[in-house]
Amino acid sequence: MPKGTRPVPQPTPETQHFWDGTREGELRLQRCDACAHVYFPPRPFCPKCSSREVSVFRASGKGKLASYIINERGHPAWDGPYSIALVELDEGVRMMSNIIDCPQTPEALVLDMPLEVTFERLTDDITLPLFRPLAAGGAQ
Repeated sequence: MPKGTRPVPQPTPETQHFWDGTREGELRLQRCDACAHVYFPPRPFCPKCSSREVSVFRASGKGKLASYIINERGHPAWDGPYSIALVELDEGVRMMSNIIDCPQTPEALVLDMPLEVTFERLTDDITLPLFRPLAAGGAQ
């Protein structure tokens, strides 16, 4: 999929823990200490109860394909079509990402297919979480 320069995310103080985690090969989420709500994207307060008592934890990195589109338009960073996917993690949150290691066709990108996170290093500071089909025999 990648061929050129991808846009590089710019961490903020609220998202730095997430980017530190991806650099270390971990997908990190936040959980409210008051109401136990798990959420993404990162923010300094719980979106459910507004508590500022939140914890960061390592997610499983497993999930399923909730929705996607296949982008057919050219982009300097990719060869051919690529998917823009909504991944529902086992922890219940959804995040946008790309599906890799899989043909970028409707026949291959099956809704609810099990996925696992993988990481692509862009710079010394930024590593992207991407998703691929769960390896055959992998526990979901």
